[in-house]
Amino acid sequence: MSRTSITAVTLAALMAAGGVASADLSRGVIANYRGQLVITKDELPEGKTDRDTISKINAVRLKSLEGAKNDDVVFWHFHYTAFLSKTGSSTLKLEFLKEDGKTLAADQRLEGVDTKSSVLTGDISINEDEGLAAGKTYTVQLLTANNAVVAKATLQMVGGGGGGKK
Repeated sequence: MSRTSITAVTLAALMAAGGVASADLSRGVIANYRGQLVITKDELPEGKTDRDTISKINAVRLKSLEGAKNDDVVFWHFHYTAFLSKTGSSTLKLEFLKEDGKTLAADQRLEGVDTKSSVLTGDISINEDEGLAAGKTYTVQLLTANNAVVAKATLQMVGGGGGGKK
């Protein structure tokens, strides 16, 4: 099995294990992050108040992600929470655009999205064989079937060790 096939199998397993789900957050927190894709190592923390929750989310939000090398390929794994600017699509596409903001480097489809939920959570595994490169910064955006951007973030992919950096 090729490395790309292994990643596809891993992604399929993650998606089957609840890779696309909706989160239970207050309206205030959702409004604060509307249109944003929040990248973290794990699920979002909860606070006692909206302000506390927002502070905790900002503390764990990743701007760069450390990859792990497996054989000769760097893999990145992360948790995302998408605060959608628009609902209604059951299929979304997660795109990684190169630094110019226009050139597609990689993408992944998200199936079985709750069309009524304004917040989606899940886990993504992606690697160099799929088009990403260590040391590069990408605009990560979530698009509907009509190519409307409903959430986005900027993320730098770092090669080598394990874990993420803020």
